[in-house]
Amino acid sequence: MKNLLQFLVISSAALLLAPSGVAAQANHPALDAAIAANKPHDLSVWTMFVNADIVVKIVMIGLLLASVATWTILIAKTIELKRARERVVAAIGRLSEARGLSEARLALGGGDRLTQSLLGEATREMKLSSDIIAAPGVKERIAGCYAEIERAQALAIKQGTGLLASVGSTAPFIGLFGTVWGIMNSFIGISKAQTTNLAVVAPGIAEALLATAIGLFAAIPAVLIYNHLARQATAYLELVSNLSGELLRIVSRDLDRAGHAATKIHAAE
Repeated sequence: MKNLLQFLVISSAALLLAPSGVAAQANHPALDAAIAANKPHDLSVWTMFVNADIVVKIVMIGLLLASVATWTILIAKTIELKRARERVVAAIGRLSEARGLSEARLALGGGDRLTQSLLGEATREMKLSSDIIAAPGVKERIAGCYAEIERAQALAIKQGTGLLASVGSTAPFIGLFGTVWGIMNSFIGISKAQTTNLAVVAPGIAEALLATAIGLFAAIPAVLIYNHLARQATAYLELVSNLSGELLRIVSRDLDRAGHAATKIHAAE
């Protein structure tokens, strides 16, 4: 009797559990198929980009273009600054033995635009002040002209670096916008799939976070390159100031010679 009761209990339990077990077995293939349909083949950068939302793709492409522009500016400005420094250093070396503007003009020859501008301003002011050549105001007027040329050089040599500042300050926030947009779409997809399975959730979130990563990839080099070019531009402008100072000393010698000659004439009279 006891054995019979045990047999009945076990049989009833098996009958009760059988439908749920069958249903569970039937549900597993459906869940696996849903996961396989929504999951990308891998989580490589290219796959995440291809599977990202169109808005996130636009953000990523824009940030990559900004990064390309950043490195292009670095290469172009490095070459420009190197050549400009070489020209200014060579001009300073040629002017070191010049005793007057005429010798300075011969030493520089054709020269570049900067040296020609400096020599031209000095020559023009000397001609305009020929009747008061010994007056102390001539040197100050030439120095004022040189200051304007230096300011123009500063603007010219820093041209293009403003883009670096813009990329460095805005790229992280643009990338964050792409991330927020992607995560929002991921949550919408989660609600539609009605599952929180990591294999379904992870790809969408990874694609969204890729936008922030690209934003940082664009912003960090932009800030470093901007600071580097700012230091290089400052060093170049110091050389320009040295060049204008050398020419100003040459002008001062000419003015002193003219004043000395005028003093001799008055003494002779």
